[in-house]
Formats: sequence, C-alpha cells, structure tokens
Amino acid sequence: MGYTELISRLEALPRAKQAEVFEFVEFLSARCGTSTGKPLGHADWSDTEFSELSMSQAMRGMEQDTAIYTREDLQERW
Repeated sequence: MGYTELISRLEALPRAKQAEVFEFVEFLSARCGTSTGKPLGHADWSDTEFSELSMSQAMRGMEQDTAIYTREDLQERW
C-alpha cells in the first residue's frame, strides 16, 4: 500500500475513527520517544517499520483464533 492509498483510506474513515488513528500514532510516537508535536511525514517511516505496524494492526485480536487452513490445503507454494 502506497502513501496515497493510505491517506485515501484514512480520509474515507468516519471522523471518530480518524481521531482514533491519530491517537494511536501519537501513542506510538510517545512510546518510541519521537513525539515532536508535529505530524509525521512519510519519510519518518521505513518500509519495514510500516509493514510491521500494518501487519500487527491487521492481525490484532486474531492471535487466539484457530487456523482454518493447513499447509496441505495450499495449491501453490512459493
């Protein structure tokens, strides 16, 4: 997901959810000691950092779910 798509998806969220995202970014900034009171720019995130955050948010709450599929269900392996 590119920066433009990320911003578009953020803007499509209701205002309350946009505020929640902003608060989470502020929380992460404070936790990492990078809170400067100014908005973070795209260059402030490496691709690896953003990917890790994105994946952790996508998987949030799913840690205890049982796997539906196994490796035997794969039709293509890479």
